[in-house]
Amino acid sequence: MCPGLFLRPVWNTGPGIADRKVGGVSTLAVIGAGIVLSGELSAPVVEGADTVLCENGVITAVGPAESLSAELSAADRVLDAGGTTVAPGLIDSHAHVAFGDYTPRQQAIGFLEGALHGGVTRVISAGEVHVPGRPRDAEGVKALAVAARACFDNFSPGGIRVHAGNVLLEPVLTESDFDDLARCGVRLAKFGFGAYADPLDGVDQVRWAQDRGLLVMCHAGGASAAGSASLGADQLLALGPDVCGHANGGPTALADGDVDRLLHESDQALQVVQAGNLRAALRIVRAARATANLHRIVVGSDTPSGFGVLPLAILKTLADLCALVPLEPAVGWALATGNNATVWGLDAGRLRPGAAADLVVLDAPVGSVARSALEALSIGDIPAVAAVVTDGAPRLLRSRNTPRPARPTVLRSAAAPPP
Repeated sequence: MCPGLFLRPVWNTGPGIADRKVGGVSTLAVIGAGIVLSGELSAPVVEGADTVLCENGVITAVGPAESLSAELSAADRVLDAGGTTVAPGLIDSHAHVAFGDYTPRQQAIGFLEGALHGGVTRVISAGEVHVPGRPRDAEGVKALAVAARACFDNFSPGGIRVHAGNVLLEPVLTESDFDDLARCGVRLAKFGFGAYADPLDGVDQVRWAQDRGLLVMCHAGGASAAGSASLGADQLLALGPDVCGHANGGPTALADGDVDRLLHESDQALQVVQAGNLRAALRIVRAARATANLHRIVVGSDTPSGFGVLPLAILKTLADLCALVPLEPAVGWALATGNNATVWGLDAGRLRPGAAADLVVLDAPVGSVARSALEALSIGDIPAVAAVVTDGAPRLLRSRNTPRPARPTVLRSAAAPPP
């Protein structure tokens, strides 16, 4: 399968080629930030920074404007954040894409672009389980993953980048099939939807995938409406995936004791999702914090699903965690950006030189008692998305899905005078 195909990471491909100058350099300066979030759990705020410089889709500098005057004068475009919050774009680590910007599960078109309006700049497929007539034979299983990966390498709805092609593990897959998948650029695998008589029969497939560099996520908790297995701590510890998917329920949560066992007896990342159990999500994050394991918490939506299409799912989850755990909002933001990037090996999720220029400008929504995006999150309000940039290109100025920001964000060419 795919003989001779050049093997390269899929994570560095994506949108933005059309936004770059032909034969030149395209630069964007984001200025006037009141606060800059790093996406790093260890230091979630970039102290003293009010400016982010992007060149050809990559962040080249983060710092105070006075130390970047030469670079600012050379920028093609300037995005003035007007005293608001500038942060890494959110990463949805659990979305069930199919093909195109369409979900057969909810008969909805444009759900991925809708997520962009919720501050999401990257989406990771948790398995293309909703494709009608999903194949179960080995060649079909492989072909679905390869086709999904290749299609989304060439398709970025609204500028959002989708990391797709998540092979759904089935007992018919042999060790050589994983050689085929790796050779064809598949980097994701999912356990929990295969026709296994006993979940532990899948241990070999999980290891074969991991041995070839595929990141394995495992369904956790009760069975889903899409026909998954019901898996608890005993099975998850034996299977040993990289990520315990939706530990707070997809939609039925793991037992509290099972979560505690995973925290203490494994190094699996524990995923919390919006389409799950809120009580369980709060408990998981509190337990992770109490045991110095916040670096293992990752965030996803687990939509589209029976819960529907939720463009603001990641923002809503962060508002819930920040207000109710409670979490410092800058720390909460890192769970859905830098933490996700670390686990999945992405070049995004952080505002630092060398990272992908994916970022979001946020503010308190009009009418909130909060004075900033971070204050809004701390009281459970969803912040207003004022602008989204992916691959160094502004994609939108003001979200169609969040309330209006309290302060405007202005985009202009560098030659134009400030308003």
